[in-house]
Amino acid sequence: MQNYLERIEAYLRGCFTDDQPQQVLFNSMRYSLLAGGKRLRPIFVLAFCDLCGGDTEAALPFGAAMEMVHTYSLIHDDLPCMDNDDYRRGKPTNHRVYGEATACLAGDALLTAAFGQLACAKLPSERIVQAVRVLSLCAGELGMVGGQILDMDAENRLCTAQEVYDIQSRKTGALISAACQLGVIAAGGSNAQQNAAAEYAEHLGLAFQIRDDILDVIGDRDKLGKATGVDENKNTFVRLYGVEKCGTMVAEETRRAIDALTCFDHPDFLIDTANRLISREN
Repeated sequence: MQNYLERIEAYLRGCFTDDQPQQVLFNSMRYSLLAGGKRLRPIFVLAFCDLCGGDTEAALPFGAAMEMVHTYSLIHDDLPCMDNDDYRRGKPTNHRVYGEATACLAGDALLTAAFGQLACAKLPSERIVQAVRVLSLCAGELGMVGGQILDMDAENRLCTAQEVYDIQSRKTGALISAACQLGVIAAGGSNAQQNAAAEYAEHLGLAFQIRDDILDVIGDRDKLGKATGVDENKNTFVRLYGVEKCGTMVAEETRRAIDALTCFDHPDFLIDTANRLISREN
């Protein structure tokens, strides 16, 4: 984990130039991109690449692309027109520091830069094309952005369990799926391995979101780096099932994620990562 994290951080710090007149844009992009976080998505890229026998150094641009898309989504999600949040990862949100317009443009720039990262990877062109397709599907209208619009549409009514799943599998699960699949793609893995990675991500993403819902109720604000209780009136799994039942669901979805790894040799790191996420506090 530490090895992956150090390499990801070093790569992200070298992604942007400092010799352009639009320096405030780069400052805003870096403010959120380098603000810490678990780096879960790029870690999954490198871990699945390793698992499939690939070159993780060549996969770093794929990992950076995932973190850029994730960061852009957080910047936009925090904007007044969306969730209107004041803190993210223990720091003022981007728009509180740079203003709404610059924050919006920083998110736009990170999304665009992500596909530039995919294009510059030192990997066979067919793998890059495949990665572009997977990330665009998972991040766009059929994935994360689609989940966000469903979430906004459901703000003033109580959703069914299927509707909550539809929202969260797109908002949270889709990018985790993209990350796991991009790791396999970077390594030139098989279709069976890519499908297994997607299945792992589907269940782990659901477990991750349910745990997030639990932490919004029982979590420590200082450990989370953001306010708690903000989802009290939103359509969450905790609102549907309660904290105790959701704890059982997290364990069950984690088990299903681990079961999806049977086609891989020695998936110990990914199993350990899944188990750690069950009891995470941030």
